[in-house]
Amino acid sequence: MYLALIFVGWLNIYSVTITDEDLSLLNLTTGYGKQLLWILLCFPIIVVVLMLDVKFYEKFGAIIYGVALLSLIGLFLFGKNINGATSWYALGSFTLQPSEFMKAATALAMAKLVSDKQFNLKSPRQQLQAILILILPAILITFQPDPGSALVYISFFLVLYREGLPMYYISFGVTAVLLFVLTLAFGATSIAIILFLLFVSLLIYLSIKRQNLLKRGWPAMTILFTITTLYVLGCNLVFNHVLQQRHRDRFNIVLGLTEDTNNIGYNTDQAIKTIASGGFEGRGFLQGERTQGHFVPEQDTDYIFTTVGEEWGFIGTTFVIVLFIAFLLRIITLADRQKMRFSRIYGYSIAAIFFFHFAINIGMVIGLLPTIGIPLPFFSYGGSGLWGFTLLLFIFIRLDANRTYEW
Repeated sequence: MYLALIFVGWLNIYSVTITDEDLSLLNLTTGYGKQLLWILLCFPIIVVVLMLDVKFYEKFGAIIYGVALLSLIGLFLFGKNINGATSWYALGSFTLQPSEFMKAATALAMAKLVSDKQFNLKSPRQQLQAILILILPAILITFQPDPGSALVYISFFLVLYREGLPMYYISFGVTAVLLFVLTLAFGATSIAIILFLLFVSLLIYLSIKRQNLLKRGWPAMTILFTITTLYVLGCNLVFNHVLQQRHRDRFNIVLGLTEDTNNIGYNTDQAIKTIASGGFEGRGFLQGERTQGHFVPEQDTDYIFTTVGEEWGFIGTTFVIVLFIAFLLRIITLADRQKMRFSRIYGYSIAAIFFFHFAINIGMVIGLLPTIGIPLPFFSYGGSGLWGFTLLLFIFIRLDANRTYEW
């Protein structure tokens, strides 16, 4: 499945970046040539990962995490600014993005911490330790600024929940996001009134049916209502004064509050039209008029899925989605089989990361989610991303090779 994803991804990059000149596949002046070189360089990386002793990843997980953090800090001194973000180190004509490797380092550090026999996710202090592992890289990446890549670390909460993190963390996060979106869509005043009516209705119901519960619980209910209302009223403040204008525009477009197909909404509008033009069977390899006409900006990176849609149609997009789902299910199945908690947690971590990238990228391309710059694994152009995802996967394959043993 890994080879299939890489091969199909490269075919689509070839289609997007092909030129009129007759050039060799490894010509480094072309996007497809560079991507093919990075694909070939994946195999030495895979060999090294598989040759290392399986204990290496657990023993040095924390050190690898620390080195990866230092590489993110170093960007503020030595990084190269591209498209407004200082997220790369320049290595001659090539660039390296350390945030792509930070995911594997964080997964190792998280697995090392949570797999400790003395670690208990019911303890607030140890919950804080786990959350700090996620917050530190997310903050550094946000300040590059690359908030899209920083959002990936939310996926680790699914792993922590699976390993015993109380449900209220997930509930709190989902509720906060839902209230934020509803506030933007309907206004803070409307949502505050609805919350007040719900609060009063609950008090009336408890006063009639559950008087004992009302006596014990009304102070906590009042505090919860007050905090929730203040949060709703503060959403507009954050939206208008914390988020940048381009982020506000993207939210407004997704929520249908404004239409802008010429400026900030141009990418999404063109992406939807390009996918739609493929119909059921697609226009055929290298036959996509909108792809060959370069209608969609960033079509070789964040919007690579539009090429699949136009050239391979509904059949092709379904195949890619099914392939990704099978890939994710296989990782989860193998993670469930691990005898060592470290290996299991690492497996769940990479499944969560791959799922987040897959779901957010496709949701972004078809206009269900705001554009936040999340690449599609093994498809989007770029050596750092390809190598980072390859490391994520093959470290787990190395751990899985020893799943019948305990160390």
